[in-house]
Amino acid sequence: MSAVLEARGLGVRFGGHAAVDGVSCAFEPGTLTAIVGPNGAGKTTFFNLVSGQLAATEGSVHLAGRDITRLGAAARTHLGLGRAFQLTQLFPRLTVFENVRLAVQSRAGTGLRLWALWSDHRNALERTHELLERVRLADKADALAASLPHGDQRKLEVAMLMALRPLVYMFDEPTAGMSVDDVPVVLDLIRAIRRDATRTVLLVEHKMDVVRELADRIVVLHNGRLVADGEPAAVIASPVVQQAYLGVAPAGAAA
Repeated sequence: MSAVLEARGLGVRFGGHAAVDGVSCAFEPGTLTAIVGPNGAGKTTFFNLVSGQLAATEGSVHLAGRDITRLGAAARTHLGLGRAFQLTQLFPRLTVFENVRLAVQSRAGTGLRLWALWSDHRNALERTHELLERVRLADKADALAASLPHGDQRKLEVAMLMALRPLVYMFDEPTAGMSVDDVPVVLDLIRAIRRDATRTVLLVEHKMDVVRELADRIVVLHNGRLVADGEPAAVIASPVVQQAYLGVAPAGAAA
């Protein structure tokens, strides 16, 4: 199976420091890859390079066989690269329902010109209701997005991302700051996306129990470099990960 997303020698330097240093990896449809590493490893910076929030100083990014390295974040989103949580996409002065409906209309290619034809958009309305039910925000459909607590705003962002149906879903620590009750909702949504063999999921996550459960593959970054890449059990057990990510000294090392 060919990769839908690929980073080739991707890197960025700030002054003399390489925040991401020549990372190459490819991601296939129907897979969920967790990107892990200690704080400062370059995980979010790598996400920024892939999604277009940050311009690379070396290497390239390819989506569905197309070089998108010189494209901005909006253009990459249009081509099917979707990212949640790091870059807020909410319209704070619109209701929860209106936020999702606009995303549904954008995916359909209808956009704002249909505001005046509200009653004719049964499909858009039905899809919006369906998504709000899935993220458990149907009871808050009429609330302003700005009024939602943090966890509900994240769920709303997931609903909008799902409305766009991108080829690649990128989640940057999706459960951070969420309540115990909200975490299972978001994880269930990610599981559902993962089951779609036509979609690819990238996940930055610190919680190893979540990584073990969801990931088909783990990519480990350390000091901006890719240091491990493979199946979860093998990667987690590798000495480089035990030392660099989990802080465990290699076997036989002096105390």
